[in-house]
Amino acid sequence: PLLKGKTLAMIFEKPSTRTRVSFEVGMWQLGGYALYLSAGDLQLGRGETIGDTAQTLSRYVHGIMARVFSHQTILDLIKYSRVPVINGLSDFSHPCQALADLFTIYEKKGRLSGLRLAYVGDGNNVAHSLLYGCSKMGMNITVASPKGYQPHPEVVAYAKDEAKRNGSEVKLTEDPFEAVKGADILYTDVWASMGKEKEREERIKVFQPYQVNPRLIKHAREDCLFMHCLPAHRGEEVTDEVADSPNSVIFDQAENRLHTQKALLALIL
Repeated sequence: PLLKGKTLAMIFEKPSTRTRVSFEVGMWQLGGYALYLSAGDLQLGRGETIGDTAQTLSRYVHGIMARVFSHQTILDLIKYSRVPVINGLSDFSHPCQALADLFTIYEKKGRLSGLRLAYVGDGNNVAHSLLYGCSKMGMNITVASPKGYQPHPEVVAYAKDEAKRNGSEVKLTEDPFEAVKGADILYTDVWASMGKEKEREERIKVFQPYQVNPRLIKHAREDCLFMHCLPAHRGEEVTDEVADSPNSVIFDQAENRLHTQKALLALIL
């Protein structure tokens, strides 16, 4: 086994299905051990700093994976840890998801370069990681979000530079129909991420025109894949007809979290 005798500390400030199970099973399959630590298990709530936590954990484990509310927590872990740190999700990005997404697209389409991905909905952490990933792989990406909910301008600027280097383009629009025109992949995510529950009612109103339904997907290519990082709020950002259609690869994406994260763990631990 590649990771025999290796341990991974998994810090969870947010609950999780896919991230927890895929990392835990992945470590076990590679011969290692994953330790689940909720915020309540750590002394963080009682005033111990992230820096002290990172330095302490580094003495026990070979790597730290963290799923947190604030991206600053990830940056602090990296700063103070002596072992590799994996971002299992923050309010800014979700790189493990983008890794699994790109792998899923490659598996289904046989290539990444030159493909067209339309992301419709909240310009959130998942959108940020897709902007980074698609632009690096020479994929065209268009993000359709309402005003005030678009991706961070710095992420967009970085992705545009990267895309230019790799012969692809990055576009932003407020029109979902324009975004999906000719798309090979249509991607969406929940309208109110964890931590944004207070804005839920308002967001449902704002994002209603961005629902992924048969009417919208008709404007994409006939063989357009439907993707969602899950969990999905069916009837909100996506309808059952699309989520359960033959072109939907949402559970392949979920499965590929396991495979791509095993590769990541084998590479860095």
